Amino acid sequence: MSASAEGPLLLAVDVGNTNTQFGLLRGTTVVADFRMESRRHRTLDEYWAIMEPLFRREGLSWNEVTEVVISCVVPPAREPLCQLARKATGAEPLVIDHTTDTGLTLLYHRPEEMGADRLVNAAYAFHRWGECIVVDFGTATTLDVVNAKGQYLGGCIVPGVSISMDALFSHASRLPRIDVRRPDHVIGRSTEEAMLSGVYFGYVSMVDGLVSRMREEAKIEGKVIATGGLAGRIRGDSTTVDEVMPELPLLGMAWLAARRQEQRRRSLS
Repeated sequence: MSASAEGPLLLAVDVGNTNTQFGLLRGTTVVADFRMESRRHRTLDEYWAIMEPLFRREGLSWNEVTEVVISCVVPPAREPLCQLARKATGAEPLVIDHTTDTGLTLLYHRPEEMGADRLVNAAYAFHRWGECIVVDFGTATTLDVVNAKGQYLGGCIVPGVSISMDALFSHASRLPRIDVRRPDHVIGRSTEEAMLSGVYFGYVSMVDGLVSRMREEAKIEGKVIATGGLAGRIRGDSTTVDEVMPELPLLGMAWLAARRQEQRRRSLS
């Protein structure tokens, strides 16, 4: 995405188990984003050295970054990223966790176990659409439910597509490694076609089945929002997914940062 020339930059850092995404936003516009492999023990200097040329490539500068917000599910990566934020802005970043004021009431029995990514997605989706179910196709596929009262009810966690494919390849010696894409047939006429159909249509059916059960159990009819790697591919075959929003995590973090700023302004007025 091309950079806009006006306004301060917010750096949103979404650390997943497999990849880390850095999003640069001016307001609600993502002007640039970068991805790198998530590593537990990458240092401040490594982050800075990797990010500096990426900034220059987009015609941006660290000097434009005024705020950093971090969503991290890899605990050892958190402190080096906080150091990066302090170096870039001279201020503490907003680190999302279960204590962050998101506007949701968490009904999770142990909210400290809840992944920051799930919290960000659920909070922003509720802000945008009201009661909803969020499906995130990441290293794990997660489904999260928020009712009309803003109560986070809980959700489901299942192995992601890549994990499932790796397990199948590792434990069945005669099965090949394949890339996930939409097959032309549900009934495969070769081993590769059968694997592809089983994974692709299996995940479509799993999502639709879980969403239907969640709606019945929670007594909600809200929108189903999908994000993550497989979201755009399955929408055409899913009977339940209403919206696909790849930038949901970044927009969610930017919204939470703006929410915190507004709360601070109100407390000082």
